Amino acid sequence: MTLVVVTFYKFVTLANLEQRQSALLTFCTQHIIKGTILLATEGINGTIAGSRSAIDAVLAFLRSDPQLTDLEVKESTAATLPFERLKIKIKQEIVTLGQPEANPAEQVGTYVEPQDWNQIISDPEVVVIDTRNDYEVSIGSFKRAQNPHTDTFRQFPEYVQTQLDPTQHKKVAMFCTGGIRCEKASAYLLKQGFQQVYHLKGGILKYLETIPPEESLWQGECFVFDQRVAVQHGLELGTHDMCRSCGHPISDEDKRSPNYQEGISCPHCIEELTEAKRIRQAERQRQFAQIQQTNPSISGN
Repeated sequence: MTLVVVTFYKFVTLANLEQRQSALLTFCTQHIIKGTILLATEGINGTIAGSRSAIDAVLAFLRSDPQLTDLEVKESTAATLPFERLKIKIKQEIVTLGQPEANPAEQVGTYVEPQDWNQIISDPEVVVIDTRNDYEVSIGSFKRAQNPHTDTFRQFPEYVQTQLDPTQHKKVAMFCTGGIRCEKASAYLLKQGFQQVYHLKGGILKYLETIPPEESLWQGECFVFDQRVAVQHGLELGTHDMCRSCGHPISDEDKRSPNYQEGISCPHCIEELTEAKRIRQAERQRQFAQIQQTNPSISGN
């Protein structure tokens, strides 16, 4: 059976978070939904998977709330469930920037539809910024995009303060996986005095879903936060796996490296691999291999 994977978010002031959490947990459990939904006073953010009918039911349930009728949703498919469990969490932020003044519900940059994105980022006067983390950028990004080399989104404000200047960088265009990080980043930049701030509506996922490969300015694959690891144009499954030791996406070339040992190390984490960690990872890999033998459907990612 083909399963449906949806990502969604909305910045909107939400109250009664505990009641929302309980209602969502009950409804999603009843419909055998897996994935994660985050709730905060600033909004909702989630990625979930299930059958077509189950996903439709959950989206209808969410949109029955007057505050969530226009929930931003992106959809793809998977052959097996990309999540092992269901988590509904209450957080301080639905995407952690650590800058309370950056509130997209109050002020946000200019949304750019996927069909108009190529024109924006091809303008030499526009500074194009990938707001994702370094390990995500490493497997794919847009042409001309700057990589802030962040490990977490919390580090993005430091990049802005040290590398960008509103008096010099008159036009800034940003993007991220699903649209949520660059939307919050746009609110932050506006607070810092930047005037023309653009962000890709629906993020990379919507672009890859919408724009034909022959017209695309995307290079590589897009990292996703589930067992699929990466997707390509048309949101088809990508070619990357994930290192179970460090969580970094790994390519076929990485697997051919002498520094790669399945479940133990890869070229991205070999330098931090202590002997104690090697022993722990080797035991985990042994246990994982045993589980795979009894249940071959479990992903090797």
